[in-house]
Amino acid sequence: MQKCYNVAIVGKVQDVGLRAVIEYAGRLLDLSGLVFNAKDGSVRIICSGESSDIIEFSKEIKARGEQRGAIIQDIKKQEIPVVLDLPYPFSRVLADEDTDIGRKLDKGNELLGNLPEIKNTLSAFVIKQDTHNQHLEKILEKLAER
Repeated sequence: MQKCYNVAIVGKVQDVGLRAVIEYAGRLLDLSGLVFNAKDGSVRIICSGESSDIIEFSKEIKARGEQRGAIIQDIKKQEIPVVLDLPYPFSRVLADEDTDIGRKLDKGNELLGNLPEIKNTLSAFVIKQDTHNQHLEKILEKLAER
């Protein structure tokens, strides 16, 4: 018998592509429902399917999500006592809220702030590599003379 569930995935679960993983797993298991990022940092799912499929769905999310880089602390499932007419096939709600976009831009700016440090590290590496290459060229010249 089909049942509806409210699922919360807690941990470092946003900005790692987890919603795409969940959408794929939901479609693979032929479930109806939605996945979206919640403002509290969790990923939320509203879905319906057979109990055995929902158990398999949770296992798929955990395994594939952690492969993708998510740190899943908990998957909290709560049965919804009513049957909802959820979208089919399983879909993700795109993150187009101003707050979500702003948060991602802030994260991008933070990463861009690290560029001078990366540039200095790469410059030092290039200098060392040039010195190493010059040394190798001298060795090759000596070998060619033989």
